[in-house]
Amino acid sequence: MDRMKVATGTEWEPIVGYSRAIRVGPHVYVSGTTATGPGSRLVGSNAYDQTRQCLTNIVTALERAGARIEDVVRTRIYVVDIEEWREVGRAHGEVFGDIRPASSMVEVSRLVTPDMLVEIEAEAIVED
Repeated sequence: MDRMKVATGTEWEPIVGYSRAIRVGPHVYVSGTTATGPGSRLVGSNAYDQTRQCLTNIVTALERAGARIEDVVRTRIYVVDIEEWREVGRAHGEVFGDIRPASSMVEVSRLVTPDMLVEIEAEAIVED
């Protein structure tokens, strides 16, 4: 089965040795995605804005892998402060609406840089 790799050019991909997304057959796996924008700069200073940017980055990766947001069946959300769950959840709900993938949200002690508040993984199944 063919394996498609999607890269975004962030500084971490070659160092850690991963792809933003991998597509194998109808399955698309999007790596933990943070709120980075051009030049690997962090976008947003609060949990809501960072979640929106994470999801924007995930949509871009999905599209590059030939998938759509409607194909997402699972997300995993990592937050550094679980007290922000409502804002993170609100942003997630605005993007996923009626799609309602299976999802988890867990608190972690920290992410790659101290200003990062949210990281999200996604899995999709593309129906031809």
